[in-house]
Amino acid sequence: MDSARHENVTSSAAALGTGGGSAASTRFRLLVAVSGWVALAVTALPGPAPLRWIPVLIFVLFGPGCAALYPQPERLTLGARLEAFALAAPVSLSLGVLTATPLFLVKAFSVTAFLFWLAGFTTVVTLLPGLPLPAARRPGAGGGGTADGDTGSRP
Repeated sequence: MDSARHENVTSSAAALGTGGGSAASTRFRLLVAVSGWVALAVTALPGPAPLRWIPVLIFVLFGPGCAALYPQPERLTLGARLEAFALAAPVSLSLGVLTATPLFLVKAFSVTAFLFWLAGFTTVVTLLPGLPLPAARRPGAGGGGTADGDTGSRP
């Protein structure tokens, strides 16, 4: 019974894109990388249609942050997964500001240029390992201990 529960937890973690080298993690990284180029492509649609601005909004809010935070080398605890989810939007917006600022300074800002550079950056970052998360490194973080079952208590 315990091994079945562990197998179920492992498969749900892989489905969230948190497994170190699993097929689900690879698909998640590919989805994040392609999402930027899709956002850039939909800007060619005419008018202010929701089909045009929704993919751009979702990519700018979550794409670069997810690329920077995932994948992690080990299966994440619940606390670390929540931390990664909570940090995805602020990290994405920060990277968006860091992308837009030089474009403004050289008087070359446009939505197309902004999305081009942000999508390129996101694609490159998906090839790198994720940033280390503090909750993933502390023993006992997230209420469930580390990925190997260590709760951090010392004898």
